[in-house]
Amino acid sequence: MSTRLPSLEALKAQGKKILVRVDFNVPLDKDTGEISDDTRIVASLPTLEYLLQANAALVLVSHLGRPKGADKSLSLAKVAEKLKAYLKKTPIFFVPDIVGGEAQQKKAELKAGEILVLENVRFHEEETSKDEKVRHAFAQKLCQGLDAYVNDAFGAAHRAHASIYECAKILPCYAGFLLKKEIEVLDQILTRAERPFVAVIGGAKISTKISVLENLLPKVDSLLIGGAMAYTFLKSRAIEIGNSMVENEFLSQAFQIMDKASFLQKDLLLPEDHIVANEFSAKAKAKKTNDKNIPPLYMGMDIGPKTIDRYTAIIKKAKTVLWNGPMGVFEMERFAKGTIAIAKAMAKVKGTTVVGGGDSAYAVKMAKVAHKMTHVSTGGGATLEYLEGKKLPGVEVLLQTS
Repeated sequence: MSTRLPSLEALKAQGKKILVRVDFNVPLDKDTGEISDDTRIVASLPTLEYLLQANAALVLVSHLGRPKGADKSLSLAKVAEKLKAYLKKTPIFFVPDIVGGEAQQKKAELKAGEILVLENVRFHEEETSKDEKVRHAFAQKLCQGLDAYVNDAFGAAHRAHASIYECAKILPCYAGFLLKKEIEVLDQILTRAERPFVAVIGGAKISTKISVLENLLPKVDSLLIGGAMAYTFLKSRAIEIGNSMVENEFLSQAFQIMDKASFLQKDLLLPEDHIVANEFSAKAKAKKTNDKNIPPLYMGMDIGPKTIDRYTAIIKKAKTVLWNGPMGVFEMERFAKGTIAIAKAMAKVKGTTVVGGGDSAYAVKMAKVAHKMTHVSTGGGATLEYLEGKKLPGVEVLLQTS
């Protein structure tokens, strides 16, 4: 699919003013409000630098968080400052406006080789309106006075929002380098992965991963399950899980997925042992189990050493590994061993390793092995939906208008 996306190379950018939809939805420190991880800002640089070198003027639009109105704590002003640290020779301006008179004036004054960062686009409810006419009218204001549109926000490509979907219908549109790479990598592992192909799927809820599991199962050789979602699988097979998190309404689906794996002759592995605790706390009383069963009054917090050994052995023999979702409560150091072990095992793979965004992306950075991965996705929900086999509105509109 990536070969059909309208590429930046086809955009004659010199002297043009270009609206670039970036994904600056960066995590913020809960205490200070400062940017805690600038990965998505860094990931946007190749596209921005390419367009700047072509002597274009760039107007950047992005969302940050899920504000209810104009929430100053979610202003893009801090992101604009961080961007200045990376593009030191580029004049970068921020305007606390999106489609109003101040924004339009700054766009009109913008010169080639300069960047204007607009305020958080979700400060306007029209951005996410369910009414297409409302979104389109808002997008027309965003596009006013500009010559082309580039979407480089893969992390938001699963939303049919004004700045993602409608702008591409108004201006000549193109895919940024990051968006194109994300699609390229995911396409490769879904359609022509080198074998053995191993998928490691974790996280809290099976309900958010069922479609991913069902779509991946026919494609992979081994499926390794971890995280709290594993306890729903285990309970579906009448294995004791103590006080562990479980989605009882999805027990039958978990059972069916395991049956389907058996029918397709795929290896679907569940934890063989666990690190458990008497409460959900970093200071809880913790111990390891000897088998799959979790004792009463205890809850699973991480995969155990036997599971780590088995999972890492399978990963190291793989030619393609896809990982989405942690193996345990890795934000608590005592229960991070399983997640870190997966990250380090992937770093030793002599093949393609893809980390599917979100917590997994944070985990490989925490394990200091992100640079050893073939690709670390900037998408969370977008990556999941693509792995489910869904079409992403932000990608489809580029294909339709190219």
